[in-house]
Amino acid sequence: MLYFTLILIFLIILIFIWALRIHISTKYSRILTDHIPGPHCYPILGCVGEAIKINPDKFLEATYEARDKYGSIIKIWMLNRLFICTSNIELYQQILATPTQISKSCLYTILKQWLGTGLLMSDGQKWHTRRKIITPTFHFTILEQFIEVFDRQSTVLLDCLAERADGKTPFDIMPYICSAAMDIITETAMGVNVNAQTDKNMPYTMAVKEMTSLSMWRFIRTYLNDEIVFSILHPFKKLRQNKLIKIMHKFTRSVIEERRRELEKRLKSKENITDHDPHGIGMRKHMALMDVLLQATTADGVPLSDEDIREEVDTFMFEGHDTTTTALCFTLYLISRHPEVQQKLLDEIYDIFGKRIADPFTITKLNELKYMECVIKESLRLYPPVPIIGREITEDFHYTHSEIGDGVLPAGTQLMMYIFHGLRDESVFHNPTEFIPDRHRDSSINSPFIFVPFSAGSRNCIGQRFAMLEMKTVLCKILREYELLPLGPDIKRVLGIILRSETGMQLGIKKRATT
Repeated sequence: MLYFTLILIFLIILIFIWALRIHISTKYSRILTDHIPGPHCYPILGCVGEAIKINPDKFLEATYEARDKYGSIIKIWMLNRLFICTSNIELYQQILATPTQISKSCLYTILKQWLGTGLLMSDGQKWHTRRKIITPTFHFTILEQFIEVFDRQSTVLLDCLAERADGKTPFDIMPYICSAAMDIITETAMGVNVNAQTDKNMPYTMAVKEMTSLSMWRFIRTYLNDEIVFSILHPFKKLRQNKLIKIMHKFTRSVIEERRRELEKRLKSKENITDHDPHGIGMRKHMALMDVLLQATTADGVPLSDEDIREEVDTFMFEGHDTTTTALCFTLYLISRHPEVQQKLLDEIYDIFGKRIADPFTITKLNELKYMECVIKESLRLYPPVPIIGREITEDFHYTHSEIGDGVLPAGTQLMMYIFHGLRDESVFHNPTEFIPDRHRDSSINSPFIFVPFSAGSRNCIGQRFAMLEMKTVLCKILREYELLPLGPDIKRVLGIILRSETGMQLGIKKRATT
């Protein structure tokens, strides 16, 4: 009994010391943010109890309730971590504009085992080096080569959609767009065709989809950010995550090894990489992201390792697949509900590419689709694929604010920018909940620090031109072939790393009459 009592006293002392250390270590941050409103936080635990209760389907509703109650800037403590959640354009403009606050929030560490410290997850010198290496991948000449891939894979998509074109039955178009985007991203990033649209059971594509969903599930539950906690509370999900990562890494590494051998062989024979077609399928040759990385070197002249390349390719797969899928699906859904918009889009497509025999897609012609660009931007405003941007404040940040006054965000703060609220700010966007594509003809609302679905500043989305050209190509192909119909239930937004709809992306299609 005495032994048990001593152990208990010892544990109580340890807990007291731990709590005291937390209290002392957070005192500076508590003083600096005392004026920022927020929910009641219990000593030491903060709002962990409330966070556990929030499911992904309730998270959006919770953010609206919090904003109505506390305003556009909210303070939340989770254990010893300070979270500042804001939908205030004035504040996140200042953060995004500074070149020093570019570190990702700790919440993104749930992706680290999958993506490593590639462009999405890295910061400091490594981020600057990788950004410099990857930027040429999105040069005009390489993007022009990718358009052929967009076109060809979109044609496969049309064939797959034919089974749904009865004009009266609603269906979820997201699985079709998801598979097409997967085919596009694997071919442009890795230089291989996984045939996701025709082979529904390929392990790699299935693993990417499942891993993305699992990551979003964890993202909402901030207490599962820690891998040890996740392993203890959800051991079977942890084992499944490990298996998915193993499948994806094995596939990516095998492709890297194959492409490296091909590159070395071509360099020895002095064969031009862009003239090589290892798959012999008669397509126009193009340089994949992986080919650029295989030939890249750091500032010191050191080539990237296979693991460095894997990180960047897997990052591109994650960022370029799921976000584009979501953006396209919401855009198609909105077009199906607005027939006048659909007709204007069709007229523009016919005007630029011809009504009967379509001219080939080029960057120049796709850039002429000005109204389509407005439609895509309006869809991104209403339904940004990445609804939250998270940054970790790495050094005290002094800000000015008309609502709560000037202040300081202390180093270590996890800043969560709710851009899905900011993009519906009625002080900036007239009738913010309505779908009005023509509003984007006004250059003032397209300021890079107001219209931020691709983020902004030095850490803006490196692939936004790629994504816009891909979306325009796919939309052109679909709208030429099919009329989109307003069938099925309305969308129900679910927040996570990537925005989703609980009801899917429901619509109907019917083949257009040929003239």
